[in-house]
Amino acid sequence: MRDRYYSKVILFGEYSMIFDATALMIPLKRFSAQWQLPLSFNRAASLPSNQSLKRFCQYLSENEALSSLFDLQTLRKDLDEGLFLASNVPSGYGLGSSGTLVAAVYDRYAIQKTDNYLQLKTLFGQMESHFHGSSSGIDPLQCYLGKPFKITPNGIELLSDGFLKKDIHICLIDTKIKSNTKPLVNHFKSQREDPEFLNQFQSEYVPCVTSCIDAMISSNKELFFNALKRLTKGQLQFLRPMITENTLDLFTTNFGFNFGVKISGSGGGGYVLGFTDDVEKANELLSLPCHSNVGMQGRRESMGGGFDVIWL
Repeated sequence: MRDRYYSKVILFGEYSMIFDATALMIPLKRFSAQWQLPLSFNRAASLPSNQSLKRFCQYLSENEALSSLFDLQTLRKDLDEGLFLASNVPSGYGLGSSGTLVAAVYDRYAIQKTDNYLQLKTLFGQMESHFHGSSSGIDPLQCYLGKPFKITPNGIELLSDGFLKKDIHICLIDTKIKSNTKPLVNHFKSQREDPEFLNQFQSEYVPCVTSCIDAMISSNKELFFNALKRLTKGQLQFLRPMITENTLDLFTTNFGFNFGVKISGSGGGGYVLGFTDDVEKANELLSLPCHSNVGMQGRRESMGGGFDVIWL
C-alpha cells in the first residue's frame, strides 16, 4: 500500500480524451493525501473527509458492480474508528481531490488488485462517478500510479519522471474560483450532440492537442509553442464556457514571447496552466493587475496585483 497519493495535472487532453484521443498526465507532488487516524476519537465525526468517505462507502455498497470488489466491512469499521484521508489537495481546482480519495480506497480496500491499466481506468471511472456524475477514471489512475503517462486509443504508456525538458516551464495560475465539474462536462456533452460541433472539434481541436503532446514529449520547443497557440485559439472557439472572465485576457497569442495558457481539468475555475520558455517575462506578465467577473453594477472589477502562480 502506498504512503501517499499525489494530486495530478492533465497537461493536455481533458476534453479530447472523451473521444479516445491522446492525453498527457503528470503527478503533482506538491499536493497529496494520506490515511490517518485523528488525535482524538471525538474529532473524527467533524472531519469532512471521514464523512465523505462514509458517503462513498455507502455508494459502493449500493452499487452491485462495485460492492463485491471491496472489503467494505473493514472500511466501515475503520471509518467508525475515525480513519480519515488527510489531504492538502484543493477541492474544485482540477487537481484530483476526488481522484486521490478513489485511489486511496482502492489501494487499501480492494479485495484483488489488477495491474491492467485499462481495467483500472474503467473501474476508477465507475467509482469516481459518485462525485461527478460521470468520470473517465483518468484522474484516479494518475493519483494511483503516481507517474506521468500518455493515454492513447491503443492504451496507456508510462513516461519517465524526467521526460519534461527544462526549456519548457509550466505553471499553475490560480483563478481563485472553485470549479464545478459536472455542469461543465454535461454542457460539453450536449454540444457534442451537434454534428457540426462534433465534426469541427474532432477535425480541428483534437489534432492541436496531439501536436502539443508530441512536441512536448520530443522536446521540440518551436513546434510546441506553435501548437500551443493553435490550441489556445481552439479553446476560445470550442471551450469558451470553461474559461473564467478573470483569465480571459491570458487566452491570447500576442505576448511577444513564448507564453500560452490553457484550461486545467474541466475548467470553469481552479487553476489555468501556463507554458513558457522565459520564466522572468512570464512572472512579470502575471504580476500585472487581473480582473474578476463582471460585478454587481455591471463593471469588470479589478482583483489588484495579478495572479498567484505555482511553478512546477
